[in-house]
Amino acid sequence: MGRIGVDLYPLRTGVPLAEADTFGKFLGGSAANVAVAAARLGRRTALISRTGADPFGAYLHSELRAFGVDDRWVEEVPALPTPLTFCEVFPPDHFPLYFYRHPKAPDLEITADSLDPAALRAARVLWTTGTGLSAEPSRTATLAALEARARTGPTVFDLDWRPALWQEDPAEHYARALRLATVAVGNTEECEVATGTAEPHAAARALLAAGADLAVVKRGPDGVLAAHRDGTTAEAAPLKVDVVNGLGAGDAFGGALCHGLLAGWDLPRILRYANAAGALVASRLACSAAMPRPDEVEEALAWPT
Repeated sequence: MGRIGVDLYPLRTGVPLAEADTFGKFLGGSAANVAVAAARLGRRTALISRTGADPFGAYLHSELRAFGVDDRWVEEVPALPTPLTFCEVFPPDHFPLYFYRHPKAPDLEITADSLDPAALRAARVLWTTGTGLSAEPSRTATLAALEARARTGPTVFDLDWRPALWQEDPAEHYARALRLATVAVGNTEECEVATGTAEPHAAARALLAAGADLAVVKRGPDGVLAAHRDGTTAEAAPLKVDVVNGLGAGDAFGGALCHGLLAGWDLPRILRYANAAGALVASRLACSAAMPRPDEVEEALAWPT
């Protein structure tokens, strides 16, 4: 549940937008990418979101269906344009994003009364995002979706901190979501926003104290760590890849995390698998179209760390 839009990426890396003249068009948005990532791994997925009633919105519906993502809960908001996101690609670690979500993004117009509580409860995993809390009515809808789950089954809150999309301090709203979620996921910067600390082990403990049963802290080139309320901890070392575009790596990680949770794997295996999925996407230009299939992830697991 959350953000969807059109990603427009220069087809040449190392070129600023002012000089770029050719672009690739891709389905984007963190929640949409996570749904695609899980579908690529064989899971049955659906997205709750909104687009504009325009050609870009039609494109996103077509792409979701092509990727095997159920789009029945992706509705049109006629008064608002489908969002665009441009990116500058300067490997290995500089990927500025430019969001065009004005006057307001349709995915922030999800309302609580439009939700399907029975479907939310029946889903084996629910994935929600911090951006969904950035404005009303999406904020109330996101919290309502989390409440509908009543902490039954994996209920994920992806911290998904995008400062350009917020007009206020997110701490209070993050705290409310963390009390309702069973799994919290974020990178060190996002964890600092949510907990006040970027130190990975301290951040994981703080996320557990805030309400999550499982805290996952992504550390980029330093790998990932996770801690469970039952005392279980695990870490996964990074995989060595030539980074092309790091933007979709976290979403690939998220889809693979859901896959591992559904498979009932132990925590070390889940982290290794999700880490490998993220590394693969970091080595590719696109986000949604780059999401790996199971055989690709298994092959990557044999790479040196």
